[in-house]
Amino acid sequence: MTKQLLIYETAVPVTVTQHGNTFFDAVDDYGFSSSMNAVPLLAAEIFEAASEYAVVFVEMGKEITPAAILGVKPEQNLYLSNDAHWQAKYIPSFLRRYPFIFSASDDKKTLTLCIDETHPGFNTEGRGERLFNEDGNPSDYSQRVLEFLKAYQAQFEYSQQFSKKLKELNLLEPLQAEVATPTGEKVLLGDFQGVTRDRMHTLSAEALAELAKTDELELIYLHIASLRNFTAVKDRYVKTLAVPASPQ
Repeated sequence: MTKQLLIYETAVPVTVTQHGNTFFDAVDDYGFSSSMNAVPLLAAEIFEAASEYAVVFVEMGKEITPAAILGVKPEQNLYLSNDAHWQAKYIPSFLRRYPFIFSASDDKKTLTLCIDETHPGFNTEGRGERLFNEDGNPSDYSQRVLEFLKAYQAQFEYSQQFSKKLKELNLLEPLQAEVATPTGEKVLLGDFQGVTRDRMHTLSAEALAELAKTDELELIYLHIASLRNFTAVKDRYVKTLAVPASPQ
């Protein structure tokens, strides 16, 4: 399987034949996300993510999904420290589920647990949690992974419905953000969409009431408020431009 979904290199089905004696050590290493300048979010994550990230909507294939901006340039993750630790309180679940992922059958009815074996925590030396018990059944750890991915999949499907609703209500429009540094450099960010307060004012009372019933109205305004976090992204970028003073 070729690289997919931004970070997965070699995701293969988890089977007792291939992984009966393998382990996974959940190391605090997010180096796999170093080339991501945005990360997909579940709609439900906007509640927490909006306080630290600029939340926008991006096209991924035929779908539109919420996403958190991580950098101002291609393949730039400003939320990753030099030692590969995550530099924010909230870590998006897209990253937390790695290296595990569901692979769906063509008819979308069957989901298969897969793992990216390139993750540094994947091993056969006994580090971390077993993927299978000695009797060949999935370990408690694998069962917890399955439950997490099932919950993720359900929220992912809701996120698609939420984004589709925004599009149907004609709320999404192309947005741009300009990042200006103290050195005079200007970087223009685009290729994403968002909701503006002006667009919200075009909604009927009935549409607003329906959004309020499902808490989606709050999600929309949290998204709008989160756009001020482009300033935080800029500040992170400016820090990377700082040059240490020469020794006297």
